[in-house]
Amino acid sequence: MGQMGQHWCVLFLILLWFQCAISGGDKEALLGLKSSIDPSNSLHWNGNNFCKWDGVRECLRGRVSKLVLENLNLKGTLDSRFLNQLDQIRVLSFKQNSIFGKIPDLSGLKNLKSVYFSYNNFSGEFPASLTTLHRLKTIVLSGNHLSGEIPDSLLNVKRLYAFYVDDNNFTGNIPPLNQSGLKLLNLSNNQLSGQIPATPVLLKFNSTSFSGNVGLCGDAFNIPCSLSPPPSLSPASPPPPAGKSHHRKTRNIVIIASSVGGFLLLCILITLLVICLKKRKKESPPEKKSDTAAVTAASGSGGGGGVASGSGKNGGSGFAAEGDEGVGKLVFFFAGDSPEMSYSLEDLLKASAETLGRGTVGSTYKAVMESGFIVTVKRLKDARYPRVEEFRRHVDVIGRLRHQNLVPLRAYFQAKEERLLVYDYFPNGSLFSLIHGSRTSAGGKPLHWTSCLKIAEDLATGLLYIHQNPGLTHGNLKSSNVLLGSDFESCLTDYGLMSFRNPDFPEESSASSLFYRAPECRDPRKPITQQADVYSFGVLLLELLTGKTPYQDLVLEHGSDIPKWVKSVRDEETESGDEPTSSGNETSEEKLTALLNIAMACISLVPENRPVMKEVLRMIRETRAEAAHVSSNSSDHSPGRWSDTVQSLPRDEHLSI
Repeated sequence: MGQMGQHWCVLFLILLWFQCAISGGDKEALLGLKSSIDPSNSLHWNGNNFCKWDGVRECLRGRVSKLVLENLNLKGTLDSRFLNQLDQIRVLSFKQNSIFGKIPDLSGLKNLKSVYFSYNNFSGEFPASLTTLHRLKTIVLSGNHLSGEIPDSLLNVKRLYAFYVDDNNFTGNIPPLNQSGLKLLNLSNNQLSGQIPATPVLLKFNSTSFSGNVGLCGDAFNIPCSLSPPPSLSPASPPPPAGKSHHRKTRNIVIIASSVGGFLLLCILITLLVICLKKRKKESPPEKKSDTAAVTAASGSGGGGGVASGSGKNGGSGFAAEGDEGVGKLVFFFAGDSPEMSYSLEDLLKASAETLGRGTVGSTYKAVMESGFIVTVKRLKDARYPRVEEFRRHVDVIGRLRHQNLVPLRAYFQAKEERLLVYDYFPNGSLFSLIHGSRTSAGGKPLHWTSCLKIAEDLATGLLYIHQNPGLTHGNLKSSNVLLGSDFESCLTDYGLMSFRNPDFPEESSASSLFYRAPECRDPRKPITQQADVYSFGVLLLELLTGKTPYQDLVLEHGSDIPKWVKSVRDEETESGDEPTSSGNETSEEKLTALLNIAMACISLVPENRPVMKEVLRMIRETRAEAAHVSSNSSDHSPGRWSDTVQSLPRDEHLSI
């Protein structure tokens, strides 16, 4: 028994040594990684317990399983020697840094499930090693300088769920992706070409997943394939047989003569048609000129139909008139709060248009009329759903809403193939811009708690007003759908538009929208409820508190540790001096905790457990009132608070994603 006990002790010591050696390997790998990408010492890694180091979000059995190093201004190149030692990693993220060079071989990370390398300076080809990782589900490589082809070996990633490679320089054809679990896809703004494979999986996505690739086409995706050029005798073709050369020449002359004659005849007919139309226009009563036109696709750089993208105020005209078959009129809404609009449909048709964004329901444009008056126009994707009467009834409800925290719908237009919504233009940009700045910036920063409270009250007030109309919801609440008014008040836009989605042809939401949405409403065929709006409001509060975009599911990612995560993010900013210090740290802590508690109640996974917006607004107002009572320095316009937050805002920046 004594010898047996000694054997067990030796075995235990060997296993303990082996575990310590592995853990020590992870520590050395992390330090090696830091030496290659952290020249400014942004990562304060010290101490033996590396599982508590910044960015090490999770350890399993003493091994690093989740490494998230985002918005840290990391530079340099990734070394595969150090990364592949972290072979228990499940989630690896270097989003929004300045890392350059090729994405290294990651074939040693056999347990990797999610990789986020977006918005860095990576170059080179698609990292083929990713296609060998059979547990991989999420690949996000957006906003880099990657080139070459997307390999067909991507089909080997059988569990692929999200694939984002937009804003790169990829060329060649799209692989025939057939993974049934693929739910999120963005290949836009590359140099891809050829016909989009009409696989059952790819057919689930709309044209926005493929936009910005001039060489791509696919009739099933509303991207028409151009007609092939007529056959011709190229220099590489073999010469015709000698006995038939005279006959071939004669036939070519006849074809050329016929083509020229046909072209001249067509020009004459077009000229006569233009003369007739001008004569008819002169004879038409002047008061009806602006009411008998429909809006159709105009040629321009915007693509995607309907409204073309110009280049600011001097951009090409984005609207054009169609024939009599699509007769429609511009219908204005008046609620006694504004004078009659001083523009007509004809003015709108002649306006230059600039693309502001494309989303689930439609595309948004800034329209500058010849008079200089500016409006925002949303062109709906599906002009045939819902039916005319149902559309009119619903848009009439939306158009009658008037509130200081809503962007007012001023008019709408519908014809056979077009539906447009006209809103006020907000030059101060969006809440997304306020929190995160431009894409090229180092990333978002948490707002001061007084700013968070003011924005939260504005949003809750506007959302409650919407919910007071029975059955009405916002449906797509996110920071890019909140615009800043003339006094920098927060105003909701794009409310009530999810009813215009065709349930027979549901479209997948983009990543920018998906994680704002309540889990019970993520199926695009399910209606959005007011309880789901409350969930989105809670996610938006967390975005305010942390400065982090919810591109991952916050509830599933952090669970009950969300308060700890929020506190750690804000502590990092406070220590770095990026967040203004409060006149009373206790007051700041209390109000942040109060807002966090409200957010946690809103993002309950059980819809029935979420508070209604009336209760949410009451809690926010009580928190603001207590803050004002404790310290007069908590005024929204006090120095270092709300006014300082908005002073650095870029003007004329409007996102609608």
